[in-house]
Amino acid sequence: MSVTIDIAGLPPEGIVFETSPLAELCLTLHALSEPGHHPGREGWAQATAAALRPDLADRLQEADFLWRNTFSDLFMPFAGVRGGDGRAGATLAEELDMLDELDDEQFVVTALEFTCLSSYDRGGPSPLSDAETRARVLELALARGPGQAEFAGRLLRDPCSVRAWVRRLFEDCDEAFFADIWRRIEPALAADARHKAELLRHKGLDAALAAVSPALALEEDGARIRVDKLAEGHATAFAPDVAPGLTFVPSHFGWPHLMVLHRPRWRPVVHYPIGSPELPAATSVELLKLRLEALAHPVRMQLCRSTARAPHTTGELAGVLGLTAPEVSRHLAVLRRAGLITAQRRGRYVHYQLDVRAVARLSGEFLEGILR
Repeated sequence: MSVTIDIAGLPPEGIVFETSPLAELCLTLHALSEPGHHPGREGWAQATAAALRPDLADRLQEADFLWRNTFSDLFMPFAGVRGGDGRAGATLAEELDMLDELDDEQFVVTALEFTCLSSYDRGGPSPLSDAETRARVLELALARGPGQAEFAGRLLRDPCSVRAWVRRLFEDCDEAFFADIWRRIEPALAADARHKAELLRHKGLDAALAAVSPALALEEDGARIRVDKLAEGHATAFAPDVAPGLTFVPSHFGWPHLMVLHRPRWRPVVHYPIGSPELPAATSVELLKLRLEALAHPVRMQLCRSTARAPHTTGELAGVLGLTAPEVSRHLAVLRRAGLITAQRRGRYVHYQLDVRAVARLSGEFLEGILR
């Protein structure tokens, strides 16, 4: 599984690294609503939430489906403004002006997409003009709860007033807490963007992608970028309604999430977390699948149990489990490919032992993989 971005024919200057205050606001709101996703930020989230005015807290709860379970593309309007240059704004006010530049159909479909499970990759009729789609949207919103149903109904009846409500919400967040956060983190984000741009200029796209995340890879002789995720999607750097290009946006609050905006007719955006020494390197989806599949078999779980205590030879394990040596060898091979078992030769014998540290990291790898 992966999200791919076609960049064949895109000149180097079409790939940019830049900060986005509105995109970072999205991750800040997500960390507030889901502090469990962000180890080390629970204290900040509790203190910030406790300091919110009651009316602002209520409004954030009303719209939290835009950032709690996933991330609405409304926070990256620069990528969708028709006829725009696809570049992020320098300030939150600039990006909120870009949000205002989205037409009603873009705003409504983007706001309802995650709420109502509309097709992200294929698009479809607008609920503003298609009665069947409108009815389906309201039905799906109701299934998500009365709050989302009420919001969807308001948005379809009067998109202009909801747009003004959303903008005011973001402005109030800026006044309450985000302006101080942005002043503190923006220099580091800008420095990271400059560093990645210099890598791109002097060492090429391969080096820049490696610095962004090990989940990114350049394929097909530089014609395509693959993002290793438990999702499938496709984007092109030559969207018809916006200037061609690909934007990378660093995030302070993003880890473990690595987001890819691949909405049809929008400029693709990779929103990546800035790493720090205490954060583990991302594990590939393929390796995660290998490890989970390896542990799904009862014989291999027994092998893990035996080798966790002490190294064993194939013959010893066969005796313990009542299997033939070739059977044990096949199961050990699966565990070794998954990086869960180590092998060490001692004279005529090979001893196998569980890599306890790899197994201990598995829950974190799984969580990081599904949240990426």
